[in-house]
Amino acid sequence: MPQEIMKNIYCISITLPNSPLRNLNSYLIKGEERNILIDTGYNHPECREGLLNGLNELEIDMAKTDILLTHLHADHTGLAPEIAVPGTRVFISRAEIPWMFGTSRKELWALDNIKLARSGFDMELINNSLRNASSRNMASNPEFDKYLPIDDGDEFKCGGYTLKALVTPGHTPAHMCFWLEEQKTMITGDHVLFDISPNITLWNFVEDSLGDYLKSLKAIDSYDVRLALPSHRGTGDFHERIAELLAHHEKRLEECYEAILNNPDSSVYEIAGKMTWKIRCSSWEDFPINQKWFAVGECHSHIRHLEMLGKVKANEDEKIIRFRAV
Repeated sequence: MPQEIMKNIYCISITLPNSPLRNLNSYLIKGEERNILIDTGYNHPECREGLLNGLNELEIDMAKTDILLTHLHADHTGLAPEIAVPGTRVFISRAEIPWMFGTSRKELWALDNIKLARSGFDMELINNSLRNASSRNMASNPEFDKYLPIDDGDEFKCGGYTLKALVTPGHTPAHMCFWLEEQKTMITGDHVLFDISPNITLWNFVEDSLGDYLKSLKAIDSYDVRLALPSHRGTGDFHERIAELLAHHEKRLEECYEAILNNPDSSVYEIAGKMTWKIRCSSWEDFPINQKWFAVGECHSHIRHLEMLGKVKANEDEKIIRFRAV
């Protein structure tokens, strides 16, 4: 059942099957002429049923509804093409449109496979894991190409509210938050989460994903946010949480550097195995493959940031990239 957060703004909780995230908070703003839906859930029957039930309870006409996507991940974008009808407009950050459809998406996924192999993953393990990867198997229809671009500062008016788009790169190359200045409310997507830490991975064609994320956190901290509406789980004190996230990554950078210092010429996969992760496993070998995928990506973003700081150097002469402290 949709939860009314404030007048004309509702949260539809969508169960995410086989995901440690548990659910997606999809936000619906009802307007007199048009509505806005923010994020959709996986392209999966259970997500579709949950979202459509919520929209039906709110008596939403999708022909009069615009979909705003905070970022490209499948749990946020998967159903957008499925629920769009003539009259629906689907918006996403301009820089993330190439990840969404056609040959460009296939090419970017192929580059991800190469990056995983260069990080130290066994190719057979990669291929086996991709068969069950929700990020790909539950992604949006690659034939849908009607995305409209959002740029930093764009405004959307609906239901008596003005949503200002803020580009907050890091979690994805051009993640978006939406700021309701009058209400001092921020729809944070996955940029600021309260019960879990957003995964920061190393993106292709992005020089320093973690550096972008840390800058984005500091920039968004300047907004007088009294209510944060995240994409997963509950909310909390926005500014306190930003401080916690900055401290978390500072600590992780130190741990990553120590692992490299004590284990020179290690791969990203090997370095990740020597770091601390909040998961119920007795050893790195026991990690589920999807959790290893996230951990290696997060480790890689921290290594790259250490490279940018001049503290770590990569040896890319070999098939697998290896690192040592400078």
